[in-house]
Amino acid sequence: MKKFKVCVYAISKNEEKFVNRWYESMKEADEIYVLDTGSTDKTIDLLKEKGIKVKRKKISPWRFDIARNESLKLVPEDADVCVCTDLDEVFNKGWRKELEKVWEKNTNRCRYTYNWSLDKDNKPLVSFLYEKIHSRNGYKWIYPVHEVLEFDNDFENVIVNENIILNHYPDSTKSRSSYLPLLELSVKENPKNDRNMHYLGREYMYYGKYNEAIDTLIKHLHLKNATWKDERCASMRFIARCYKYLKRYDESEMWLLKAIKESPYLRDPFIELALLYYELNDFQKVYDTVTQALEIKYHQKTYNNEIFSWNETPYDLLSIACFNLGKYDESLEAINHALEISPYDERILKNKEIILNKLDI
Repeated sequence: MKKFKVCVYAISKNEEKFVNRWYESMKEADEIYVLDTGSTDKTIDLLKEKGIKVKRKKISPWRFDIARNESLKLVPEDADVCVCTDLDEVFNKGWRKELEKVWEKNTNRCRYTYNWSLDKDNKPLVSFLYEKIHSRNGYKWIYPVHEVLEFDNDFENVIVNENIILNHYPDSTKSRSSYLPLLELSVKENPKNDRNMHYLGREYMYYGKYNEAIDTLIKHLHLKNATWKDERCASMRFIARCYKYLKRYDESEMWLLKAIKESPYLRDPFIELALLYYELNDFQKVYDTVTQALEIKYHQKTYNNEIFSWNETPYDLLSIACFNLGKYDESLEAINHALEISPYDERILKNKEIILNKLDI
């Protein structure tokens, strides 16, 4: 017997290629609701064929928080648990059972595993805790983009079950063009919000607006409430990345050293610094920096993890550095580790042949 009424809700626009997969993942819920914001393909028809309750509404001007709140309104008041997902996301089977293992009558929110990026073999590359499962009342979505749930009571009872796993398979054809103006609006509405300031600086970097990115990320670091070290470290890394793109290598190195000091428990600033030294052909510093990075064995579950910190990149860099320093045995050992992670990388395979020839093996 089911203990709670669980409802999934989502927003959609031109998602016809995801509907079947998404429904198969979400159908463990008692009811599913979708607010469609203007599909011109078969999304609505396909959703209705599955028995999903769909409402169409245009949100103008577009804001993600308003769209999410309108979709939440579709969920009936007698729902115990609301599960917000997007149509490009898929739960592992059994998520409902895992949820009911931990959810109690006084629970407000559940944190669970979100695999934001996966490789071709479905192995997680970037994974962190997500928190879009919540009680029906007491919540509203805020911020025009990168929206989050805000709880309107003093005490929020949050539980965690990392066995609830949601996988993200993004549509690479969809545009992010609305993100930058929406982030600028977010910061204009709340200039003291550290999270949105960080996101805006990152977005400027993505757009190649490096000076704007640097200025904005420094503003983030100077905000009094910008205290989360992982995010501060990311801002410092992005500042360094911008300076590298501007070929101002001394400033880039300075900010990466600051990032390491800020969060010495993260591999990301070490590997990003090693990549800078590689670009500058300073192989001794590549060797030293990667060696320090590989001493960090615990992979933090935060959204700003870099894929290159935990894939073949550290061992690839180490192998190249060792080769250039004449440490050929170490170079071979490192490249074998890289190939364990990425066995079909042609460049790395060719590098191994060069090392073997050097060793006369």
